[in-house]
Amino acid sequence: MFAKLIACLNRWMETSTQHQADAWLAGSADLPELERRMRSLDENGWHH
Repeated sequence: MFAKLIACLNRWMETSTQHQADAWLAGSADLPELERRMRSLDENGWHH
């Protein structure tokens, strides 16, 4: 039961983080900025 709860919370957090990253990428003003943001995510992960 506890393991199931932890797994559910992990999925929820991953989904939330992905939505935040997607929104941040979508806020790019132009293609070069989008590419910079994508590289930043690849290199550093999500921490914005």
